[in-house]
Amino acid sequence: MTEHPYGYIKEDKIYLKGFLGQEDRVIGEVKEDEASTIRYFEDRYETIKQKVENLKKDIEENQNKGSFLMKLIHLKNALMSYDGLGDFPALIRELEEKEAYLEEIIQSNRQKNLEIKKALIEEADAIKNSTDWKEASEAFKELKLKWLKTGPVEKEVQDEIEKKFQDILDIFYGNRKNYFDGLALQAEQNIKVYESLLEQAREAHDLPDAKTAFEISKKIQKQWKASGRVPAAKRQPIWDEFSKLNNRIFSRFKRVSQNTPSLSPGLVIKKIEKLATEMKGLSKGKIDDTKLAQAKRLQAEWKKLPPKKPRNAQQSIGSFVFFSEIVFEKSFLDKLCHSKYPDFDSKDPDEQVTIKSGLLKDLIARDQRELNTVKENTENFRTQESDFDQMMRRKIAAHKRKVDVKNHILKELTNN
Repeated sequence: MTEHPYGYIKEDKIYLKGFLGQEDRVIGEVKEDEASTIRYFEDRYETIKQKVENLKKDIEENQNKGSFLMKLIHLKNALMSYDGLGDFPALIRELEEKEAYLEEIIQSNRQKNLEIKKALIEEADAIKNSTDWKEASEAFKELKLKWLKTGPVEKEVQDEIEKKFQDILDIFYGNRKNYFDGLALQAEQNIKVYESLLEQAREAHDLPDAKTAFEISKKIQKQWKASGRVPAAKRQPIWDEFSKLNNRIFSRFKRVSQNTPSLSPGLVIKKIEKLATEMKGLSKGKIDDTKLAQAKRLQAEWKKLPPKKPRNAQQSIGSFVFFSEIVFEKSFLDKLCHSKYPDFDSKDPDEQVTIKSGLLKDLIARDQRELNTVKENTENFRTQESDFDQMMRRKIAAHKRKVDVKNHILKELTNN
């Protein structure tokens, strides 16, 4: 048996003497001769020893020393089973000294980290109820960044300290979300106000009386200015149409006021009756392009009448409006049929009536639902303002007329 300070050769096997409670163990076999085998395993020891020296050097030279702790522990554990000949207990003692040194540094760092994180919690707690959302959001962004950059604390307080910080974040971001959710909800309510004003502008634009339309236009423009804020992207399309309609209303009022000839009430009544009679005649039967053009001409003549019309012409006024809508509703229905059925003209007349009747019934049902909704809204939002009540009455009358017009066309279809 050949002896070595840290091992021996026996029966062509090389052994490492046990250390730190370990038994002697085989680390290799004699290949060529005993001397070269021993040198080989001594060289292996020198290799691992150099690794220990390199690690110690890295620890000394680097600022973030604690980051080497796990590497050191893995290397120390590897020494217990490493195949080589040398003073392994000495290497292990060196690593244990460095391990104690690193743990002391880590302990100190974790205490500093705890103090930093407690300070960050205090800063966050001081502004958690702030409503200066932009400034506070920037501050919390910085605090979260500092928190992430700060190293770990002791495991015993890790969960507690993280929860405290997160609870504060939850309070601030929860408050901010509730605020902006409220703004979004208010914006949705405000947009409905703008849409309602736009609908009133459309109705005013279609009124035959330029003066009445102008008065409504002035009122709803004041209401627009007093309405709440909404995102510009949503408000702009409504404003574009709203302003265009009001400009047209003003232009018509100005034109009528300046150019309307002074007619006696009797002549105005006769003109109204004549236009109503002609429109009623056009409304009968099928509406072709010629009839549609004639109806538009009659409407143009109607707009030239004085804004204020005689009281005893109300029946003829209503007749003109009603039969005008019949003409345009019939034209729309015809286009709808051809859109849904490209071969509509080649179908049997009875089938054409059936198709038109079916579409009309669907349209009537839709208009009836809208009428019911308007009536319900009128009841829910009834006020003491006479202008509002008058506007809602006109709105109900307009929706009711839509239903009556379609029922009139349906009756005409089924009676033929």
